[in-house]
Amino acid sequence: MLRIQNLCKRFGKLEVLRNVHLDLEDNHLFFIVGPNGSGKTTLIKCILGMVLPDSGMIYFQEKSIKKQWHYRRFISYMPQIAYFPANITPWELMQFLTKIRGEAPYKEALITYFGIEDFLHKQMRALSGGMRQKVNLVLALMFDTPLYILDEPTTGLDPVANQKLKQLLKRYREQQKTFIITSHVMRFVEEVADIIVFLLEGHIHFKGSVQQLLQETQTKTLEEAIAKHLSQ
Repeated sequence: MLRIQNLCKRFGKLEVLRNVHLDLEDNHLFFIVGPNGSGKTTLIKCILGMVLPDSGMIYFQEKSIKKQWHYRRFISYMPQIAYFPANITPWELMQFLTKIRGEAPYKEALITYFGIEDFLHKQMRALSGGMRQKVNLVLALMFDTPLYILDEPTTGLDPVANQKLKQLLKRYREQQKTFIITSHVMRFVEEVADIIVFLLEGHIHFKGSVQQLLQETQTKTLEEAIAKHLSQ
């Protein structure tokens, strides 16, 4: 699905990504974890072509993404913070994106699933942070693409919506979808992830299952395992 080779990115004197090598196979839930400033969002933006790396290559479905844009039609993206026009409604936003990207086969089902019918026609300025996050989720998941990238999708979600998201991710995986997700909520990662990619100071320090990481660090929880890595 996605292959990254020798990826480097520097902002001024700050080296954010350093020779990142990563292969992400089809039909998995990949979680990229690491402390703030570890390079998670920069890596995602490089994959999306929103940030140009200084060196290295990224291949999507065996083709280089360099100077390309068509590949983005096969990716759905949820930013950590979405800036919506204050006077637009969620429904208008969904209709607008559908016209741009084409058919959104999961839209109606997701509206019902996350229970946003009651504020579907209210302006975004009137919605709480949790409501806007549910809209953000529907916008990212309503298209039928092989790859979904979600940046901190649990931010602002109540426990019920959080549980629904877990169940939905597992259902999408059964439909042969691939996910790249960032999260600071280790309990969420532990319950859902197939593969963890631990990114620290621009380097990948670990790639494998939760169980493999627990065994390697001789810890009982993912939170303890990450903390042990950070203290080394």
